[in-house]
Amino acid sequence: MKRPFTRLFLLITLIACTNIAAKAQDTVIIKQDIQYLDSLQSPILGQKRMLQVFLPEGYKPGSTDKYDVLYVLDGGNWNTGLIKNIQRFVEGESYMPPTIIVSVLGIDRNHDLTPTHISEFKTSGGADNFLNFITTELIPYINKKYPTNGDNTLWGHSFGGLFVINALLTQPSAFKSYIAADPSLWWENQYIKKIAPEKLKAIQTTGITLFISSREGTEGDGMKITPIDTVLQQYAPANLKWKSIKYPNETHASVRFKTTYDGLKFSYGWETGKIEFHPMAGVIDKKQPLTVWYMGDTASTHYTLNGEIPTLASLKATPDIVLDKAATLSFKQFTNRSRYDKTKTGTFTLEDTWKPAAKPKNARAGGLHYAYYEGDYKTATELKNLKPQQQGLADTTFDADKLPRKNHYAMVLDGFIEAKEDGYYILGLEADKNSKLYINNRMLVDWQGSYNESSSSYVVPLKKGFYPIRIEYFHQIEDFKLQLSYITPSGLKTKNGMTVPFGVLYSVGGLQ
Repeated sequence: MKRPFTRLFLLITLIACTNIAAKAQDTVIIKQDIQYLDSLQSPILGQKRMLQVFLPEGYKPGSTDKYDVLYVLDGGNWNTGLIKNIQRFVEGESYMPPTIIVSVLGIDRNHDLTPTHISEFKTSGGADNFLNFITTELIPYINKKYPTNGDNTLWGHSFGGLFVINALLTQPSAFKSYIAADPSLWWENQYIKKIAPEKLKAIQTTGITLFISSREGTEGDGMKITPIDTVLQQYAPANLKWKSIKYPNETHASVRFKTTYDGLKFSYGWETGKIEFHPMAGVIDKKQPLTVWYMGDTASTHYTLNGEIPTLASLKATPDIVLDKAATLSFKQFTNRSRYDKTKTGTFTLEDTWKPAAKPKNARAGGLHYAYYEGDYKTATELKNLKPQQQGLADTTFDADKLPRKNHYAMVLDGFIEAKEDGYYILGLEADKNSKLYINNRMLVDWQGSYNESSSSYVVPLKKGFYPIRIEYFHQIEDFKLQLSYITPSGLKTKNGMTVPFGVLYSVGGLQ
């Protein structure tokens, strides 16, 4: 069934459900990986090393987009197939960005991944050389040939996990994140534990993360990971964010799955994909404080009231933030990768309660007058001297999907809105680029959203009565629909939003 434009959903209470519903329909999508089998002749190793490179699903040749890189040790089907699928899933859930995956295929893992030589493993002890190959030959090669942005993650399992932690201790600035899955820290009587205290104290690099996994039980204890946890608790510098998880009921191989999922999430530290607060801007009544609702994760978000960019020393976000004076409210969501920190700002002015206009004698309840114009318009000025192709009353019988065009048109709706009680009204608009909402001939919302940020909200303190309302809607993308909603003063405590009822919308003159 097609939806009339006036069946409007509250952006605050239903936006999460809308996003979920958008993904709920079963579909069959066949995707082919964008991958390359590559190689690099290494003077350091004296070998030709094979590589498997996976580009993000959304990669387009010729694009200027740059990507993080995930380097996977023990490459090939054993690890890379699993990790690629988990990375795509984590990305799809908005916990990390699109990423290039570089699978480093091994030749002699006993040699490449171990930091010292022990007699039980005849070729062991080549980790420092292999790390130099990665940092001075492989990474520059990947950066030159593929669209990278310089932020790298190193992933390793077992001996690979041992290599990852040794790399952190010896070259901490080589990677942004280090993920060690069930690392073999038993190596040479816990060699890593012995060197870790001094190495950790010497780390000066900021903004790096370490994620370590282990297993419960006797076999897990034999990996000697708990002792390094103790060392980290005592010696890890504040600029190193680290986490160690012990998983129950896992094998040495199966632990890779949970490690990769949790490790990638931790590496970025994203709790949500965006900053969301409502109202996003508006007017504060001089006699009545206003509560702004922060809708996302508060643990990693800070805010200021003077427009300055928040720091970790700024006030921590809370679900309810009370404003009693003019403010430029700025939020910053901190991640474990500063490149992906997000900021968002709303301006709030301090004013008297708005007073209503006189009710026009010819006002008629039931909807707003609309005028429909065909074309690619971006401003109301372009419509000023044009005759609309269609006009009428946007009432219960109106359906925007039945207009002559599905997109590439403009529509101006005007009339009056009635405030039936005194207090704060939060108005929400979902529209298309450059669309605007006016109350009392004052622009409240200039919609510049996107698929991921479809709602804009504005708060005004109103006295009971009638107020001119105007919506300028420029429809270019068929998926975007015009939606208007509000929360009345009596709905603020419960955040109870609703469709703007036809009974409070009035047309004046024109076609009835």
